[in-house]
Amino acid sequence: MSATPDILCIGSVLWDIIGRSAIVMRQGSDVPGRITRLPGGVAMNIAMTLARLGLRPAVLTAVGRDAAGDELVAACDRLGVETGFAYRSDDLPTDQYMAVEGANGLIAAVADAHSLEAAGDKILRPLADGTLGSAGDPWRGLIALDGNLTVQLLAEVAASPLFAGADLRVAPASPGKAERLVPLMGHPGATLYVNLEEAGLIAREVFADAGAAAEGLLARGAARVLVTDGGRACAEGTRGAGVIVDAPPKVMVTRVTGAGDTFMAAHIVAERRGADRRAALAAAIRAAATYVSGEMPS
Repeated sequence: MSATPDILCIGSVLWDIIGRSAIVMRQGSDVPGRITRLPGGVAMNIAMTLARLGLRPAVLTAVGRDAAGDELVAACDRLGVETGFAYRSDDLPTDQYMAVEGANGLIAAVADAHSLEAAGDKILRPLADGTLGSAGDPWRGLIALDGNLTVQLLAEVAASPLFAGADLRVAPASPGKAERLVPLMGHPGATLYVNLEEAGLIAREVFADAGAAAEGLLARGAARVLVTDGGRACAEGTRGAGVIVDAPPKVMVTRVTGAGDTFMAAHIVAERRGADRRAALAAAIRAAATYVSGEMPS
């Protein structure tokens, strides 16, 4: 294992199998395109971007001791992501995610993160056994946490002394898992990164735009939130400091899977480098726009 990581990324690390076509698609479409297999998962996407931007991330996740898991660990190491703290399971297969994207965006996706869910709190052992922290001396640095963990485990994280001193950055894995983040709304050190749909699901309300969503989540107890809305204006809201809004540049969209994770990672790095609220939001928006345009490597 390397020196103490700059940030811990907790959640899904798996194989992304993505089919992309430059053609507009609908249900039942059968079109030419390209299929790629790359390391992915919310925690991994964030970690890869952090590594590209100069940080030393480590992942806390579950990876099988199968051929796919060995390949995945080797790929992570090449990308500068520390896997030495990950839980390697002898009886759980390595997770995977499959998506189809057309010129009109994401068509469909299936996330098979059952092994991560089955591993449960085993992935958090390094934070409890003294390797990275303990209940009496918790980790006090940055943690990126994704919503692929179970509802029960996320609720435990929200109340656990192991996370009491952390700068906790939280993202849902998908709109379907957004409501899992509700227990973390009250964590004083938590920053939630959500899109407009996810914000509405958490708040159980329909919001007109990202600014309104940020206001709504703060009113419901969140300490800090960032809300994206595709190519429309994004917002950052902080309790006691209000909401700020900025709009992304117009770009040609060539991919969407991983854009939110890139936004989150770029925002974290900008703040770590001393950027204020407006500069950090602008940096995150630029990074996400560059990513969806295809100019940033996967």
